[in-house]
Amino acid sequence: MVFGQVVIGPPGSGKTTYCNGMSQFLNLIGRKVAVINLDPANDSLPYECAINIEELIKLSDVMAEHSLGPNGGLVYCMDYLEKNIDWLESKLKPLIKDHYLLFDFPGQVELFFLHQNAKRVVMKLIKKLNLRLTVVHLVDAHLCSDPGKYVSALLLSLSTMLHLELPHVNVLSKIDLIESYGKLAFNLDFYTDAQDLSYLQHHLDQDPRSAKLKKLNKELCEVIEDYSLVNFTTLDIQAKCWKSLSSYFMYGCHPSVYFAAVQEKYMKDDECRRYLIVDCRLNNM
Repeated sequence: MVFGQVVIGPPGSGKTTYCNGMSQFLNLIGRKVAVINLDPANDSLPYECAINIEELIKLSDVMAEHSLGPNGGLVYCMDYLEKNIDWLESKLKPLIKDHYLLFDFPGQVELFFLHQNAKRVVMKLIKKLNLRLTVVHLVDAHLCSDPGKYVSALLLSLSTMLHLELPHVNVLSKIDLIESYGKLAFNLDFYTDAQDLSYLQHHLDQDPRSAKLKKLNKELCEVIEDYSLVNFTTLDIQAKCWKSLSSYFMYGCHPSVYFAAVQEKYMKDDECRRYLIVDCRLNNM
């Protein structure tokens, strides 16, 4: 049984940066990790890539050969990957014995709440390789500064959760930059809990762009609240204390995860060191 994360989110939400930071964290605690790049448009990788989809197909080649734009090209690439899933399986088999897996997916959101190809790729890997995967869905925290964009992010998160049907963690990334976008209408807990969205109505009604859609806004907020599935956790991937990263690792692990000691030389900050007395090992692998 192998564990890992399916890292998704809109363009610019920090997926590749997250995979890089998470792989560093896992190496720090002595856990073998393999990062799999499944974004054929990502040609600048900051992490060591165990498997790269560009060995199979490149977005630039698809766009040139089939006269497609980037969105259509990405859909084509995911279809091609699904039809050649044996290639990915053969690459993964040497890694699944002792590696934790991080799948870095493209940022085209339609792939994860509308089209079936990316979902079928994940489901085939789960079934054939007996993987246990958790979705980590990154959303840029700056969307909290605009009520309309925040509601859109909630709808995207909910649609993705319902579409993929996997264990799911929604993350507000770049939380260290949120103050630079202006003062929030509510405290941060309001945006992470995603409850009592009726309080957003007043702010939505003040926006001339959305005031004429008052009834629609109200209905959308009620849909989100009725499902009561969406909430967020926060992440600053650049933080010196990697306390939050350990929790994301826990989401993708077997419940039998337990803690042992990490050498103090890795952690200079006392608070971080107390928390990260961690050498996350898995039982029953």
